[in-house]
Amino acid sequence: MGIVGRLDDLGMPAWIALMVLAFIFFWPAGLVILTYLIWSGRMACWKHQYAGPWQRGAGSCGPGARWFGNGRHGSSGNRAFDEYRAETLKRLEEEQREFKEFLDRLRVAKDKAEFDEFLAERRRRSQEGPQPQPQT
Repeated sequence: MGIVGRLDDLGMPAWIALMVLAFIFFWPAGLVILTYLIWSGRMACWKHQYAGPWQRGAGSCGPGARWFGNGRHGSSGNRAFDEYRAETLKRLEEEQREFKEFLDRLRVAKDKAEFDEFLAERRRRSQEGPQPQPQT
């Protein structure tokens, strides 16, 4: 395995460390590494076709995106831990889905309350009769 493969296995922090060290010791080498990282797509979210294994399938490139790993963990070598991790992730995904549904219901209830308040205010104004318009 070459140095690129080893750095890909270590992930983005290894590439960044190599680039920083190269800039410190010999800045043209750092520039070459930076150019390579951008050209190969290892530093850019819009070039997933050239991305290393640490970036493929990462989903998004927003603030919450992982630097390495794609979120799908391989076997740790311990079946009990792998089963526990799978159950925990499944439970957390279910809790996340339930929480999103709760927030949706909360938003609907809030909207309904605001709309009911608007209708009540409108009925109250119509029962009081027309208000005189202020003159300028």
